[in-house]
Amino acid sequence: MEIQELLPFGAGIASFLVAVGLVAWITKQPTGTKEMMEISNAVKIGASAFLKREMKIIIPVAIALAVIIGAFLQPSNGIAFAVGATLSAVAGLISLKITVKAAVRAANLSSSGLGKTFAMAFRGGATVGLAVPAMALLAITGLYLIFPDPITIAGVGIGASLIALFIRIGGGIFTKAADMGADLVGKVEANIPEDDPRNPATIADNVGDNVGDAAGMGSDVYESYIVTILAALLIAALIGAPDLFLYPILIGASGMIASIIGVVIVGSKNITDVMKPLNRSFYVSAAIAIGLNFLFTTQFVNSSASYALFGTTVIGVILVPVIQKITDRYTNYKFGPVKEIADSAKWGYASLVLMGIIKGLQSTGPFMIALVVAIIISFSISSTAAPEGADPVLYGIFGTSLTAMAMLSLAGIVLSIDAFGPIADNAGGIVEMTGMGEENRKVTDEIDAVGNTTKAVTKGFAIASAALAALAMIQAFQFEAEHVFEGILELDYSLTNPAVVVGLLVGGLIPFFITGQLINGVSRAAGKMVDEVRRQFKADAGILTGKSKPDYAKCVDIATVASIKELWKPAIIAIVSPIILGILLGPTAVAGLLMGSVVTGIFLAYHLANTGGAWDNAKKLVEMKGQKGSEEHKVAVVGDIIGDPYKDTAGPALNTVIKLLNTIAIVFVSAFVAIIAI
Repeated sequence: MEIQELLPFGAGIASFLVAVGLVAWITKQPTGTKEMMEISNAVKIGASAFLKREMKIIIPVAIALAVIIGAFLQPSNGIAFAVGATLSAVAGLISLKITVKAAVRAANLSSSGLGKTFAMAFRGGATVGLAVPAMALLAITGLYLIFPDPITIAGVGIGASLIALFIRIGGGIFTKAADMGADLVGKVEANIPEDDPRNPATIADNVGDNVGDAAGMGSDVYESYIVTILAALLIAALIGAPDLFLYPILIGASGMIASIIGVVIVGSKNITDVMKPLNRSFYVSAAIAIGLNFLFTTQFVNSSASYALFGTTVIGVILVPVIQKITDRYTNYKFGPVKEIADSAKWGYASLVLMGIIKGLQSTGPFMIALVVAIIISFSISSTAAPEGADPVLYGIFGTSLTAMAMLSLAGIVLSIDAFGPIADNAGGIVEMTGMGEENRKVTDEIDAVGNTTKAVTKGFAIASAALAALAMIQAFQFEAEHVFEGILELDYSLTNPAVVVGLLVGGLIPFFITGQLINGVSRAAGKMVDEVRRQFKADAGILTGKSKPDYAKCVDIATVASIKELWKPAIIAIVSPIILGILLGPTAVAGLLMGSVVTGIFLAYHLANTGGAWDNAKKLVEMKGQKGSEEHKVAVVGDIIGDPYKDTAGPALNTVIKLLNTIAIVFVSAFVAIIAI
């Protein structure tokens, strides 16, 4: 192996070793009282039971799809699908295990102040942040070196996206059904605090934080990484320049090394503002990534366009803090939009809901401008630098795909900053349930409030990368379709072709239709949870007085059954839509479908994520003003409840849907021609 082939393996293995070291440190920290461990174990058992039941359904489906893809398309794609699907599930499992382990220890450390509590939560999140992208980098590098033609391993994207979608949807419906049930009956009707042990849905709510926010985000970022690097590899193969084939993977290696350094420099001393060490960690990682990208470009890319391609990676790195600032502006309680939402609570429910929707819609404008500028610059500088005789359009698309890859190369540090949020949330629940005191709860609440913002930032990061990767995947699909249909069918991708217009309309509808299904699924599941909590309060008056213990397990079981029941419809739509349209109207309609889903999907997803995040932090702001229990607080709680399925179920699922549509289309394009020929 040459050094450029060894670098990704070295970076991935190093990332794993640091993650193992963090796990060892976390495990050594005290777990707290017996009561705290009982709650932690209940959450662990509930989360594991949910994943086991979900996997019993998913695994047979995944095996069947792997066999179908391998038998009817290419064996290598079947293998790649199996690798992508397996590691996506493992990514979710790792995220779940670490989050549960770190949360109880963070709760215990809340008595020692903000610094130590933050350090535990961050290092727990960093374990996930370093392990998950490392798996993705090692998987795609290994597959590519064994099967050098990227189109023969595109199945890895389907596997990663499909399992991520299942975990995202299942976990998202579970967590929000439990959260809404706990809030509607506990906070609004019974007027008891959040995470109060008298609430039967409290354990289910904490379980949901793990299966939705932790496992869901882990599998989501893993899938985003896989699909983004796959898109860049597909375009590199179309260009046909051997020196560029490994370049996207090298960008991933540079970001991995930078993320390791960014994690290591975060300390626990003299912390008064949690965001300061997080921001410092990210900016150090970004600067190191840019430096390493320059080094790898000059050392391993022998092309007249090498400096232009390096420039596109700089744009990708810069785009991350730009998206962060935009998202932060619309979801952080320190800024105007969330303050306006919180202030609107005094006018009632309708005012708060409308203000939240307005601010979420407005946030899509700056987001769109950032994406458009990044696409124009990356395409322009790479297309104008294309070597003589090369296709400048392909080089421009390759530059855009590298911008997306440079973004995702920092997934390690971004996920580290995100994953501490669910840990802080769970720690706060344990603090409340064990009656550790108001001061301890203030510590976990401060970290949790920052976690709400960083979770929104990570969702914006995943949505932006999905948009850029999808644009490259659409181009790769068109070139692959032209190759497959050469001499059989003349492909016309112009708007004068009614098939393209039909595809645009169908693709534009899919994100809205799936969003409706997901929110409806959460609503139905939450309704069952509300009925169960009310039933327990009515059946045993001793629960609210603290004399009787609620039946937590029953609520966990209700959320599990309800979420798995709602799992299939969105996944089936994402899988069959491009296949059916390709069979009926051909690849031009599929290209329209892919573009339509990107145009509506990314803005709808960003609106949903930001609106929900803003409502959540508006509630936090009302509470920080000392207005708990007031009428304004009740209004803000309802806004938060409405926002839950927005930000934690529908929004995050849409970027996975977009990428699944694209990978399905690319892998199954040869099936379109076979059926048309028949």
